[in-house]
Amino acid sequence: MELLIVVIVLAAVVVWAIAIYNRLVGLRNRVRNAFSQIDVQLTRRYDLIPNLVEAVKGYMGHERGTLEAVITARNAAAKELKQAAADPSDPDAIRALAQAETTLAGTLGRLFALAEAYPDLKANQNMLHLQEELASTENKVAFARQAFNDSVMTYNTACESFPSNLVAQRFNFKTAEFLEIEDEQKRTVPAVSFS
Repeated sequence: MELLIVVIVLAAVVVWAIAIYNRLVGLRNRVRNAFSQIDVQLTRRYDLIPNLVEAVKGYMGHERGTLEAVITARNAAAKELKQAAADPSDPDAIRALAQAETTLAGTLGRLFALAEAYPDLKANQNMLHLQEELASTENKVAFARQAFNDSVMTYNTACESFPSNLVAQRFNFKTAEFLEIEDEQKRTVPAVSFS
């Protein structure tokens, strides 16, 4: 009889551990899925930037340094996005992506500030279309980032809460990093209005 009780208790502990492990796997996969939405939107944004630079180049040829800075920042951000997409639960990759996005937002902001000085550029239909596309994409990025951060919070809570933290530690589930922009001034969407 005592052996039966021990077997039942051990079976219950194993079933409990399996349930917690499966829950942690599901939450980690939600983090990855949420990041894939960010990946889609940022890739779309990165694809729009060369078109933006081409549209601006004819009007702002002497602002070559700014145009090159935008392209350099775009390429760096795309590289960091690829690294983060490989493992969205890697805190270092998410921090590097956030830093690259901060730099890109700053260079785009400078480009748009310079573009304000060119009335013909502000009236260009291609430029207006790109402005609309970028604004739409920025909104989608913000929404996807919020969904990602919500998934990260749920996953991290499960990894850190007792008793699931025992299973998380045993099977090397590490907390994920929120995708945030450090500087409050850089949290604003780059101004893309030409009106």
